[in-house]
Amino acid sequence: MTAFLLAIDIGNTHTVAGLYAGERLEEHWRVATDSHDTADQLAAMLSSLLLLRGYEFSDVGLLIVSSVVPSLVGQYQAVARDYLETEALVVGPGLRTGLPVLTNNPHEVGADRIVNAVAALEILGSPCVVVDFGTATTFCAISAAGEYLGGAIAPGVEVSLEALTSRAARLSRVDLGEPEGVIGKTTADSLRSGVVLGFAGLVDGIVKRMQRELGGDAGAESVATIATGGFAELVVPHTETLDRVDPLLTLKGLKLVHERNERN
Repeated sequence: MTAFLLAIDIGNTHTVAGLYAGERLEEHWRVATDSHDTADQLAAMLSSLLLLRGYEFSDVGLLIVSSVVPSLVGQYQAVARDYLETEALVVGPGLRTGLPVLTNNPHEVGADRIVNAVAALEILGSPCVVVDFGTATTFCAISAAGEYLGGAIAPGVEVSLEALTSRAARLSRVDLGEPEGVIGKTTADSLRSGVVLGFAGLVDGIVKRMQRELGGDAGAESVATIATGGFAELVVPHTETLDRVDPLLTLKGLKLVHERNERN
C-alpha cells in the first residue's frame, strides 16, 4: 500500500496541511495555529481531520514540515516519531531544496518563502516573483539563474486592518470583502476600499520594481509572477502585476522538497 505523505506548512496565523498519494494531492486543510499545542494535541487534530475524509492516521508514512513558529517544530517531530514511526523532514539548513539562497544570511529566510520559491520555479521558470498574502505580505525574487536573491516584507492585510481599527476610536472592525468602488459611501465601505485597493497598489509598486531589477536586458515583462496565501484571491484581481493565484503553492513546494530529499 502506498504510504501517504503529509505536508504541513505552519504559519503564524494558520497551518495548512496536505495529504499526497504519489503525485496526487488527495486532501488539504487550513486550521488556526496555536503555538502552545503539544505533540499529543497536534496528533489528535490531524487524526480527526483525516478521519473526516475517510483516512486513518496509520495511512500516513511520511511527513514534511515548514514552519515560522519555532516552538511547534519539535512538537511535529514528536508526532512523526511517536504516532507515525518515522522522522519528519523539516525545511531548513541541511535539507536539499535545489534552490541556491544568495541572501546575506540564508538561515534567516523563512521556510515558507523557500518552499514557495521552489514551487514557483517549477511552475513558472525563472526569473520570477512570488507574493504571499499571509500574516505578513512577503515578496520573493528569483533570478534568471534560479537563485533566491531576497525580497521584501510588508504588513499583512489582516494585521494592518486590526492595527488601524484598534488605534482609531471611531473605526470598527469590518469583514473584509470585495469593495464596491474606490469611493466608499460608508465607513465600512471606505475601510474595504482602503485596505483591499491599498494593498493592491502596494503590491504593484513593489512587484514592478522587482521586475525591473530582475528583468535586466530582457525587460520587466520577462519576469513572471505568482501569488498565494489567504488573502490572495481577494487582492489579486485588483492588481496589475500578478499573473496567477495558486492557493496550494506552499504544499506543492513541500512535495517537491520531499522528492528531492527522498532521491538522495
